[in-house]
Amino acid sequence: METVIRFFQDGGVFMYIIAGVLLWGLAIALERYIFLTRHTGSNKKVWSYLEPLLKAGDLSKARQAADQTNSEVSRIIAYGLNRQANGRRRDDIEIAMEEGLMEVTPQLEKRTQYIATLANIATLLGLLGTIMGLIAAFTAVANANPAEKADLLSQSISVAMNTTAFGLMTGIPLLLIHYFISTKTAEVVEGLEMVSVKTLNAITESEIRN
Repeated sequence: METVIRFFQDGGVFMYIIAGVLLWGLAIALERYIFLTRHTGSNKKVWSYLEPLLKAGDLSKARQAADQTNSEVSRIIAYGLNRQANGRRRDDIEIAMEEGLMEVTPQLEKRTQYIATLANIATLLGLLGTIMGLIAAFTAVANANPAEKADLLSQSISVAMNTTAFGLMTGIPLLLIHYFISTKTAEVVEGLEMVSVKTLNAITESEIRN
């Protein structure tokens, strides 16, 4: 623990800035993970209730249930069923459901791109900290005793490299987290697209039977 504290302190002010970037990125990632997990469960629950109604052709009851439920799935289905209730064609219903999907997708993807941006910022801050440290090191060495220059320069470079190391230790995990959150988001969106297609097919089959 003492080694970690010394490593952090030797890096200078940039270490604190990078630490702030790390905390910011982790906060966004945690919020997105909780949001996506909660909404995935909610969507599955709503779909498990609406799917039997759609398959049975009970579009009126499905429409009422969709209007009364607050989830991405219910909003998309409500768009299609409300358009169907007005006697619109399949193409109109499909467009309405695509509109619903386009409306909810930005909410699912919100702030996710910030994680990758913060990862790049952390890496660049590490490099900037190293450069500033090297500038300060060479300035100090220029006025030092010739016998001490080699030792001072070696020590100063070692300290300056701490920021690059910490920047990479922050940037790499944040990039991996960004990939994980992006993949989870894509899975949710693909699930909504599947629901949209199944709902459209159910509406078409119900109209054929009637």
